[in-house]
Amino acid sequence: MTRFIHDQFAKQYLTELLSNRGQIETSKDISGEIRQADVYFIPYTQTPENLFNLGLLEKIAANVCIIEPFSNSVTPREIRSCLGKLFDICAALEREINRKNQKTTKTELPLLWIITPTISQAIISGVSAVNDTEYSFPGIYTLGKILRTKIIAVHQLQKSGETLWLRILGRGQVQKEAIEELRNLSVENPLRFNVLELVYNLLTMLELNRGLEPEDRELIMELSPLYLERLENATQKGRQEGKQEGRQEGRQEGQRLIVENLLRVRFGSLDEELLGIIEQLLALPSEELSRLILELSREELLAKFL
Repeated sequence: MTRFIHDQFAKQYLTELLSNRGQIETSKDISGEIRQADVYFIPYTQTPENLFNLGLLEKIAANVCIIEPFSNSVTPREIRSCLGKLFDICAALEREINRKNQKTTKTELPLLWIITPTISQAIISGVSAVNDTEYSFPGIYTLGKILRTKIIAVHQLQKSGETLWLRILGRGQVQKEAIEELRNLSVENPLRFNVLELVYNLLTMLELNRGLEPEDRELIMELSPLYLERLENATQKGRQEGKQEGRQEGRQEGQRLIVENLLRVRFGSLDEELLGIIEQLLALPSEELSRLILELSREELLAKFL
């Protein structure tokens, strides 16, 4: 389940960063196949002014692209699967263009970006990947011009502001250092608060899960001040609301606020129907609560309690 937690975090994180820059679709269905592209992004022809610079990620988002982030080191089978998704999407786009009697331009076909926290030299050699000379960063590889595929090895990226937003998708020490850099950004940074909220939710989900991998357990221990800070803030807010409205004690309100936020991040909004099942969710054991929020769709979750 922890892999699913990290995958959900990556999709929500990329949506948060790129939604102002173009049309973004997560879990994009691929016709004829029971599979999905993790993130499909089409940049706007004109983006709003004064957006915060995302460094290397901004360069990636300058073109139509498929982004496939992995929580563990990518395997040969997963690379083949990603290439299959790219080929299917490109074929569908080319058929549509041919129906309109237009010519295909390279900017209309997406680039595939595989983001992996680590990668072995054997896999790099196995896919005949070479260092990408288009980018002045180590850790970026290309599989060949006609394949339209690049691989980012997050652990090889240099530590700088240009790579920060990609290093947060790393694991272990790389991710911990990136999150600390994020915390140290100016409070006026428009992305700092929202991304930290996603990190808090990641830690909360991991904390609720008993089947933690050693790396995840270490992440929680290292970043426990973040988790405790957020819990305390939620608890304090709950106490204030509890005193004002004569409801439950602050700790219970703090837990309720966390569940509300998790539902909001998971489903994009918190409407009356979701609010109506929160009390029932809070009555569940933490492991069951985590599993239901992560695994069920909005409709399935509502059907279970309504």
